[in-house]
Amino acid sequence: MVNKKNIPAVLVDDLSFHYGEKNVLEHITMEITQGSFLGLVGPNGSGKSSLIKCILGLLKPQQGGVYLFGEKVQKFNDWEKVGYVSQKANSFNTAFPATAFEVVSMGLFGKVGLFRFLKATDKEKVWEALRSVNMEEFAQKNIGELSGGQQQRIFIARALVSDPELLILDEPTVGVDVESSASFYKMLDSLHREKKMTLVLVTHDVGVMTDYVTDVACLNKQIHFHGNTKEFEESSSENMSAFYGHHVHVLSHDHEHR
Repeated sequence: MVNKKNIPAVLVDDLSFHYGEKNVLEHITMEITQGSFLGLVGPNGSGKSSLIKCILGLLKPQQGGVYLFGEKVQKFNDWEKVGYVSQKANSFNTAFPATAFEVVSMGLFGKVGLFRFLKATDKEKVWEALRSVNMEEFAQKNIGELSGGQQQRIFIARALVSDPELLILDEPTVGVDVESSASFYKMLDSLHREKKMTLVLVTHDVGVMTDYVTDVACLNKQIHFHGNTKEFEESSSENMSAFYGHHVHVLSHDHEHR
């Protein structure tokens, strides 16, 4: 009998993608193991968001494929297992007259229906998601009244409310101040350790990221590095600078909280 825990949360198999004649991703092969916390890094235009969209089935690669929990993404139907937070969830109109509680409850629409009333158990799920991102005291605030960092926590709570096993975040700290970013990373670390959730974080914050992630993948059309955080930190700054096209200093840390 196959142990489902041994099946990768995500398997990308020889994936290539292009817009017209522009190659965006070339022969990408990688596994994201269940329970890991992957930091996906790379310069602007390296294909990070395109790879995420291929993983989510939003883009169709010209070659290769993606498997979620062992099932080809085109046939995957258990989307409650997957949570996704885009860059500052920019598609959401923060002027929309909705409270933080109501925004989080939108993450349950797939289960309860768009115009159905929430049951007591559903409301408790919303409160649990708000508590997990330390935002329960802001539940009745209008989403537009919150800071950028607070809004991002609400969008993460919206993704968490359906109890996903995999959470993908595409540059969630863009436009968020440094202090809020540090708090944000600590919150993700808690989610990973306490809920045993698989996390994929697309980020530019290479130095800060390595304090929390278990694995790193460096993407620039191709995978140039994929390994654990210790191996990444031991990579020379020269190699990373060549990868990014400018000077990058790779920091080493003592990860006492792991």
